[in-house]
Amino acid sequence: MDCYDAALRYSKQRKQFGKTIASFQLTQKKLSEMLTEITKGQLLVYRLGQMENEGKANSAHISMAKRNNVKIAIDIARECRQILGAMGITGDFPMMRHMMNLESVITYEGTHDIHLLITGFDITGESAFH
Repeated sequence: MDCYDAALRYSKQRKQFGKTIASFQLTQKKLSEMLTEITKGQLLVYRLGQMENEGKANSAHISMAKRNNVKIAIDIARECRQILGAMGITGDFPMMRHMMNLESVITYEGTHDIHLLITGFDITGESAFH
């Protein structure tokens, strides 16, 4: 959300060809897709929280949600960096900091691929770990 908010604010202020870049179709497409993915991720976690409260959540559900939401978050940070152009790589905006943090999450919280294998085991009943 921090990256999305920064990109939205920037797009409403940055002018190119006499108008804000927020008025360009491609920028609106990117922002719309980002907000859609953020909302889907929030709904996924909300539902997972409900399942946990009901005693129905399992490790495969948690792995699926983690894997999905980290991937979506890093994709959004990268898209936001694109909206900001060269400004997206400066320390003035949060994109690069979040991207580095997300890269580490992919590794240290159970790699992206391990979460995928946990989900695969849940689907097939066959362990890829042995």
